[in-house]
Amino acid sequence: MTVDWFRHPRTRDDEPERCPFGRCDGSGWILADDSHDARPCECRERLIARSAARALGTTVPRRFRGLDFHRRPIADLDPTIVEYVREYCERIDENLDEGRGLWFHGDVGTGKTSLAMLVAMKAERAGRSVAVYSVPQLLARIRQTFDGAGTTYLELFRRLCEVDLLVLDDLGAERQTEWVLEQLYSLVNERWQNQRAIVVTTNQPDRPPDGPLEDLRAAVAAVRENARDALAGDALLEAAERLERLCERLEALDLADDMLTRLRAQVGRRTVSRLVEICGDPLPMQGPDMRIRLVASADS
Repeated sequence: MTVDWFRHPRTRDDEPERCPFGRCDGSGWILADDSHDARPCECRERLIARSAARALGTTVPRRFRGLDFHRRPIADLDPTIVEYVREYCERIDENLDEGRGLWFHGDVGTGKTSLAMLVAMKAERAGRSVAVYSVPQLLARIRQTFDGAGTTYLELFRRLCEVDLLVLDDLGAERQTEWVLEQLYSLVNERWQNQRAIVVTTNQPDRPPDGPLEDLRAAVAAVRENARDALAGDALLEAAERLERLCERLEALDLADDMLTRLRAQVGRRTVSRLVEICGDPLPMQGPDMRIRLVASADS
């Protein structure tokens, strides 16, 4: 027997949209008493922004739609962090207007994604535009724009930068390349400049296998030496430079216990610096994998 601990009954999060100001019927227009004229409601700008966000094709996945502060798995998480997130959601408009986000960091199955999705739902209920992506999914979406069909890269980038809240789940799960690091930095930097909020989740990086890095550095030195005599010297030198950057990242992961230092090695110093200013320090999510624990409990 297995348990799907994310599925819950329908909640008011699933209800049709309503005017967050209580002034119109949700259409974004206020009808005059004689019904022959109408003027735009304060919520109209938000409706337009939400329509643009829907064009991105992303929203809170169905699996998470029933999440609530008083229900598992949220109720089983660290109460200090849950209360912090609750206070953030109670002031969701103010926080989004000021470009303040949240950062959840920890091991697999500790509730990071659940909290991020709960914040996204609260933002949606407040009438704000939201885009939700796992980072590997986002990068795949960006690559699709280079096919020459459908949405262009600039259109996608603009929409990602303009939504009130961008949720980036599993940052750091993608395979690291210079292209990936630059895409992430460009997006985070643009939102930072325009005071747009981000909610991000990151996993605790796996420590590299035991063994000194000297062997790898020696191999890099050998590649550089051989490049001097090889016909493809430039290509070998480029490979050596990439290996040297890899050595630096592995060394940071191996030697540093500081969370931010390890994250800098994982997703880049510039990106981490801006995320900290947007989100504050990462909120540590600790404990066993709740998915495995709950399934094991149900089977016993």
